Amino acid sequence: MSLRIARRPHPLAHHPAPADERGPAWSQRLQLLLESTGEGIFGVDMDGCCTFINRAGAQMLGWRTDQVLGRNMHALIHHTHGDGRHYPEAECPIYAAFRQGLPCRIDSEVLWRADGSSFSAEYSSYPILDGGVVQGAVATFVDITERKRAEALLREARDELEQRVQARTAELSQALGQLRDLSAYLETVREEERTRIARDIHDELGSLLVALKMDVNWLGKRVADQPELQCKCSSMGRLIDRAVDNVGRIITDLRPSILDHQGLWAALEWQALEFIDATELQRELTVHVTRGVAPPAGKVGERWAICVFRIFQEMLSNVARHAKARTVRIRLLVDSPPDPVLHLEVEDDGVGATPEQLAAPDSYGVMGMRERAGHFGGTVSIRSAPKCGTRVLLTMPLPPERCASAAAAPLDRAAEEHR
Repeated sequence: MSLRIARRPHPLAHHPAPADERGPAWSQRLQLLLESTGEGIFGVDMDGCCTFINRAGAQMLGWRTDQVLGRNMHALIHHTHGDGRHYPEAECPIYAAFRQGLPCRIDSEVLWRADGSSFSAEYSSYPILDGGVVQGAVATFVDITERKRAEALLREARDELEQRVQARTAELSQALGQLRDLSAYLETVREEERTRIARDIHDELGSLLVALKMDVNWLGKRVADQPELQCKCSSMGRLIDRAVDNVGRIITDLRPSILDHQGLWAALEWQALEFIDATELQRELTVHVTRGVAPPAGKVGERWAICVFRIFQEMLSNVARHAKARTVRIRLLVDSPPDPVLHLEVEDDGVGATPEQLAAPDSYGVMGMRERAGHFGGTVSIRSAPKCGTRVLLTMPLPPERCASAAAAPLDRAAEEHR
């Protein structure tokens, strides 16, 4: 327990009563004041001996008033720390009030009772001045055992809660990590399945359509003298051409061949140009890839590239479906080695969206882009407001082990011809 330090001069410390008020009436009023408070109050002289103590203080310490008067208060109630270590009188904050003129307020120590037990106390000490001369000190103290016990229980509860929160957070983080890994695995499986289906369509259906086209052409040459059959063969040929175009479009949607043959940078530029031609929006296209930075290779690089490509497709799809824009600006920038980062930005002047709409539970497109990017350490930031358009920025570090520079010519151009 500790004694409480007064922030303002104690009424008994700095202002002794005038001579005409120091008679019995004044002493009686002072005694009534001391006895009416629930705090313990005592005074010490320049030797540290008790000059007065109120009834509450004596009862708290387990002594009678006459047993305390004249005794050294440090030796009586403040001789030992709470952990059993000896407390030297020279270090006593109560005595420092009259020896050094230093008031104090302490709530981290204990005082000792007559029966040898201790209690947590909050105490304060302040010098007593008479005519500017220090005559001793006055100290007040209260038993804060219950308060300390409540604080200890509160700390224990808080520590237990923090441990439980940490444990729960760790569980949720692990579960989230597993979900992200599962999501990435499913994306990989989906892309592999798309690639397989695209290859099968190309190899099987594509070759059948080509063969059918050749047969129709063969047949058309042999019925040249029969106009009706010739017309029918021409019609069949046109239908086959449409089927070939549709098959090519399906294959491209499943797995753009340019991504495998010319790499990610070319695939992104191609996709941007295809979007610009299809939407007929006013547009600005800028592509800049620092010299020596080739698209990532290998299995990791392949997954990284398809991730970027699918996010870019989603960005453009959102503009086409929701933005109602007149102008779109597309920028692809890739930083210099040794730690290149891809910055892919799509900005429109469309209807925009509120933060609540972007964070809605059914905003699967936004969530999908962020999950895809997060798996590779990337981020997707969206800036939008109603009637102020939308800006979506993908920032993706290239896989470190796959960023070995190749002797690739830089891409650095603004597509002025598409403005």
